[in-house]
Amino acid sequence: MTATEGLPCSDLSELPDDVQRLVRIMACMAGVVAVALGGSRGTSGAHVGSDWDLAVYYRGTIDLEPLAPYGVVHPPGSWGRLMNGGAWFRVGDIDVDVILRDLDVVLHWTEQARQGMFELDALLGYIAGIPTYSLAAELASGRVLAGALPAIGDMPSALRTSAPARWRFSRDFSLEYARMHAARGNVAGVVGQVAKAAMEEAHARVCARGEWTLNEKRLLSIAGLDAVQDAFRAIPADVAQLDAWIGTVATTLSRE
Repeated sequence: MTATEGLPCSDLSELPDDVQRLVRIMACMAGVVAVALGGSRGTSGAHVGSDWDLAVYYRGTIDLEPLAPYGVVHPPGSWGRLMNGGAWFRVGDIDVDVILRDLDVVLHWTEQARQGMFELDALLGYIAGIPTYSLAAELASGRVLAGALPAIGDMPSALRTSAPARWRFSRDFSLEYARMHAARGNVAGVVGQVAKAAMEEAHARVCARGEWTLNEKRLLSIAGLDAVQDAFRAIPADVAQLDAWIGTVATTLSRE
């Protein structure tokens, strides 16, 4: 591949013209091995206002200069080891999220997932943290627009076995800390820890079903935990009732 030829692209006709042009620019950037449509657009779960997530997979170094006319690009590593880097562009009247993915890093954590192992990173915007297998989930659910990527397929059986127990250990730990906050009358601490426990139980449930998830945005609903939302609408004003409220939520989370 030369800089002018770029990676071969799939049929881009279903994408808006401005997004097509951006994909073709990315396909010509040095270091890039593939461009994929991710997020809700990649999984056909988008609504009218959904933005366009473009995952740019690269190896070694990547030349980001061709993206400079679109706005600020945060280079690899600036968003942490998993989220890596990227940009938020306004292309015409369309919002485009660009996420940079080092393919070697992605494949490392994908292999760990195959063996039933994962780690958690604290990341802005996440309540329970981001599991390293999220990179495998992106690879499995994205639609390749340019270049080629390894096929991942369903969640590995080893991860389906190991992940629920680990998430539920974290859930119970979070609930216990919520009770400690309740004993001190710390309402914010209670709510934060219980929300974390709810997300952790949701992760456990979707992993037990063998379903990849990309983030926490619709995680409670996907996991069948919409009833938890009702509990959060009834947080007691009396701090003396916080412990009982935690118990109510814990019962909902433990109910299959």
